[in-house]
Amino acid sequence: MTARHTSPLEALLVDDAFDGDVYPSEPMARHTMYRIGGPARFYVQVASVGALKRLVTVCEESRVPWVAIGRGSNLLVADEGYPGVVITLGRDFRICRYDEDAHSFCVGAGVPLSSVVQEAFRRSLAGFEFAVGTPGTVGGALRMNAGSRDEWIGSRVVSVTTLSPGKGLVRRDGDQIAWGYRSSSFASDEVIVECELSVEPADPFFIRGKMEASHARRKKTQPLSLPSCGSVFRNPEGAPVGALIEEAGLKGLRIGGAQVSEVHANFIVNTGDATARDVLELINLVKTKVYETYGIELQPEVRFLGFA
Repeated sequence: MTARHTSPLEALLVDDAFDGDVYPSEPMARHTMYRIGGPARFYVQVASVGALKRLVTVCEESRVPWVAIGRGSNLLVADEGYPGVVITLGRDFRICRYDEDAHSFCVGAGVPLSSVVQEAFRRSLAGFEFAVGTPGTVGGALRMNAGSRDEWIGSRVVSVTTLSPGKGLVRRDGDQIAWGYRSSSFASDEVIVECELSVEPADPFFIRGKMEASHARRKKTQPLSLPSCGSVFRNPEGAPVGALIEEAGLKGLRIGGAQVSEVHANFIVNTGDATARDVLELINLVKTKVYETYGIELQPEVRFLGFA
């Protein structure tokens, strides 16, 4: 029996029939690549579409803020945490199937993108070499149209299925979605559930060569040994943002435990004890200095959660 003062959200989350794992007051530092972030009111790993639908509906009806995240690879969570529900996709969203007739993968949004890259390589299928070493999930990669300057995941999308409040499940063809540089037209309250991605058979040596070149470039140009959120800013028209930051004399600049990387100036790394405030102050300082130097307003690529 639930106590009379239990909210509908709390009643759902203690219901034995709810298909998910619930962690109250869960430190978000455990769930972001930055290793930074205070507690979420509830951190919930949903195991099925039914559980996701129930949870989103209850949050909406109760006016409790909610957000769906992947592996937290481009996420900065406030030191105070997040007053709502952080949703992550479990069991049923971690399936990757290959359709031989269609030459495509049907992939759950909770699957790590690196798993798709490896599975394609194992089957001698080309199309995802550019994504080698990308740390996030397929859902996160679609939302930000992850990729390099010349190749991006949006160009590989056959279809995407999403769930959103009031609309339920909607399936769209890849060309019905606007894919931009590090952006897509998914609504902020739209949860990517699964997608179909196209590939084509190719020589395994060709695939390996492209993957190795991509991996070597990443290793040489990115600070992979320290926690970060990947690229902090989008490249403005006509200029790589890392070069702008470096030429403004900001490489190596520190605030607390946060530092503009010595390897690549468009990465802000956690040197060990950085707070979200340290990172945010450094982001704002870099923005100000680049604007003062070049008159260019930098746009962050990182997602912010729990900040006023």
